[in-house]
Amino acid sequence: MAAGASGGHAPPGRRHAPVRPGGGIGDAPACASECRDASRTAAEEAAHRAGRNAMNRLFGLLLLLAGLAYPFAVYYGLQHQVSPRLFALLLGSLWLARALVGGARPGSRWLALAALGFCLALGLADEPLLLRGYPVLLNLLLFAAFGLSLYQGMPVAERLARLREPDLPPRAVRYTRQVTQVWTGYFLCSALVCIGLALWAPLAWWTLYTGLLAYLLMGLLFAGEWLVRQRVRRHA
Repeated sequence: MAAGASGGHAPPGRRHAPVRPGGGIGDAPACASECRDASRTAAEEAAHRAGRNAMNRLFGLLLLLAGLAYPFAVYYGLQHQVSPRLFALLLGSLWLARALVGGARPGSRWLALAALGFCLALGLADEPLLLRGYPVLLNLLLFAAFGLSLYQGMPVAERLARLREPDLPPRAVRYTRQVTQVWTGYFLCSALVCIGLALWAPLAWWTLYTGLLAYLLMGLLFAGEWLVRQRVRRHA
């Protein structure tokens, strides 16, 4: 009888786990391992993106500081016979690093390519006068970015405004378009002033405008726009 029981059905409480076609009771550990691998991969990708964004912000900050110091560095360099190729090397290194970590955004890519082209031309020519062309380039690039946004996609000022207020009313949309037009005109005028000072003015005048006056004018424009914005809001 005992032998017959052992050769028949399994006793209660010791039933075998059902076997699925193409799998077995070992599938659960395998699935858990795959889930852990997927979670680890997702965590690594998130860490990689975070690191890339941090590097992008770092090089953006370095380029901003370099842009602020550039007019005074040029003034000092031209007074002490520093080779323009040194400026080309330093600026080009920053822009190349920014391009490598800046991702595939079209605007960032074109900005970096234009700046690298300027640095390449400066390094090849080794011409001191070309040093004064960097502020011209930046103003023209900003002019193009603001101007093109009026015809393609969303105006720059509207894009910035929607970061704080995603649902802008039609009146605000019209206002941000006008603000974008004003900034487009400012960058064009500033580029023309930089060209005139680079070609016909003393180095000290060029340094004063590109290193101080241009930023004061931008500050006044920001302040004026803020006052107008408050008035528009009150009458909305």
